[in-house]
Amino acid sequence: MPFLNLSHVTTYTYKQPVSFGEHRIMVRPRESYDLRLLDSTLDIDPAPSEVRWLQDVFGNAVAIATFDRQASRLCFDSHTYLQHTPADVQHVDIEDYAQTYPFTYSAEDMPDLLRSIERQHADPLRQIDSWVRRFLGNGQTDTLTLLSDMTSAIRREFTYVSRAEKGTQTPIETLTRRKGTCRDYAMLMIEAVRALGFAARFVSGYVYDPSGRDGRVGGGNTHAWVRVYLPGSGWVEFDPTNGTIGNAGLIRVAIARDIYQAVPISGTWGGFPGSFLDMTVAVDIAIADAAIPPTPILTADLKETAPC
Repeated sequence: MPFLNLSHVTTYTYKQPVSFGEHRIMVRPRESYDLRLLDSTLDIDPAPSEVRWLQDVFGNAVAIATFDRQASRLCFDSHTYLQHTPADVQHVDIEDYAQTYPFTYSAEDMPDLLRSIERQHADPLRQIDSWVRRFLGNGQTDTLTLLSDMTSAIRREFTYVSRAEKGTQTPIETLTRRKGTCRDYAMLMIEAVRALGFAARFVSGYVYDPSGRDGRVGGGNTHAWVRVYLPGSGWVEFDPTNGTIGNAGLIRVAIARDIYQAVPISGTWGGFPGSFLDMTVAVDIAIADAAIPPTPILTADLKETAPC
């Protein structure tokens, strides 16, 4: 039951002062049965004229910032103190009818899962379908074993490479190149399990190593993984980048049907062409002292002296 200090700083720099349009910020961890926020602050420099909070269609916490001044630097500094209670992977309990694949979701669940079952990327040559069949037995296949084997195979057979540029490879590109980032792996696995009829969602958040010995990759930046709906346990986490199952070491921020709905920070700027210089992202997670008292959450510091 670790207590964690989480810092996420994103800084944009420009050659000369530019104006800023509306920015959408989705970096606040998502509270749930396994995640309790004790303190959360968002510092923005330069100070926006207004910050308002909302919940999107998936229930993610989103801050909307608007600006009325120009600057040559824009910094978003998010700090969170939280308590994480990861579930034991052995507690993935699946209803009897869904313990072996294939199975069909219940009539009560299906209407709400349909959009998460629909495939989002074209596969005209059925390459994803061919790849995913390797995880099926000749008859019925244990459901959790199927998903576990797929998660492990991506971790073992693909080469992880960090990539700062925007965008995501298509699942076909990842399958062909046999390498990619955590977001590429997540989208490949989502399309693969959807090809089998599973409901799956994209998750954006943070990864840390609970034991200090796992050697998990994907830290120092935001991380991406997959949720699959399993009757009896609900949405279960699968991280193909690290080959893990369950929520140990994973801090959810955004859950969405597709990656474009879970961008941590997005917005516009106006100025001379070529003004943009760089974007840097720094994420740091440290196990904290549980004795630190909780303080009020969900605040936005609009002072000019934001510590970025």
